[in-house]
Amino acid sequence: MYQLDKTTVAKKRSPPVKVLSSQLRTAQSQGAAGSGDCWVIRPGKGRSLPVSLVWMQGTVMEAPLDTNTVLLMDETGTFAVQGVNNVPKGKPCLSQGKYVMVMGVIQAVSPEPVIRAVKMADLSALAALHRRMWKLEVEELQQVLT
Repeated sequence: MYQLDKTTVAKKRSPPVKVLSSQLRTAQSQGAAGSGDCWVIRPGKGRSLPVSLVWMQGTVMEAPLDTNTVLLMDETGTFAVQGVNNVPKGKPCLSQGKYVMVMGVIQAVSPEPVIRAVKMADLSALAALHRRMWKLEVEELQQVLT
């Protein structure tokens, strides 16, 4: 019979969950003594959703050339993205004012959400459309998942 190695199971992550920065600010740590491996957001009354890998979108506010971190802002607030120099094609899309998507692992939620980037993409070509649709996409996915 097929058996999974415990380390393989422990390292496996769920697919990314679309979230807003305000939802991460109020997230609560779930797991061993606040290890931060998994967080719980509250997308609505009586609903909870565990997340560790997130998909976020926002406008680049600060992108210092000499750091590995950028500051983004969505419609609910700001969040920091670390590790941008390690993401293929990540750095070119990081100039102030560009609208980008980022997938990453939650590093911290307070006082400001911080995620470690895994993937990034420039959405500036259709930024107006992406901005209008983003909150609806987040709400729809979270309703399906809870």
